[in-house]
Amino acid sequence: MIAIASDHIGILLKKEIEAFLNEKGLVWQDFGAYDEQRTDYPIYAERAARAVSNGTCDKGILICGTGVGIGLAANKIPGIRCATCSEPYSAILSRQHNNCNMISIGARVIGVEVAKLIIEQWLTTPFEGGRHQRRIDQIAILEDGGTLQGGIH
Repeated sequence: MIAIASDHIGILLKKEIEAFLNEKGLVWQDFGAYDEQRTDYPIYAERAARAVSNGTCDKGILICGTGVGIGLAANKIPGIRCATCSEPYSAILSRQHNNCNMISIGARVIGVEVAKLIIEQWLTTPFEGGRHQRRIDQIAILEDGGTLQGGIH
């Protein structure tokens, strides 16, 4: 199950992405916004991110004007690693190296076809694990209020 959410700016791109997910036979849940009335992206980022964090959804896709604000808001929810991506390469590495469970994109930054490429790559790229897992564990320590010791390995 994929969580998807946007603010009012991202509504039209969100509808395109939902149709794309349908074409791929993927199951998704829309956490809002549902119309183009001006709203605040943190509300929808929280809804979708909590669904990913608590396991209701496996991954999440967020959309606002730039992708930055909604991604920042999602990253405040424990257990969320959301990358803002404007091209497929960053989306691939966000999965391979960071095991990102959410992605954010900007409706005012990229077009529909680029958004589809980014999401396709992000959804199909596996986490590599290995040395990257240590870094994910370090991020979790910071998230829990801990500090990191040590230097370059």
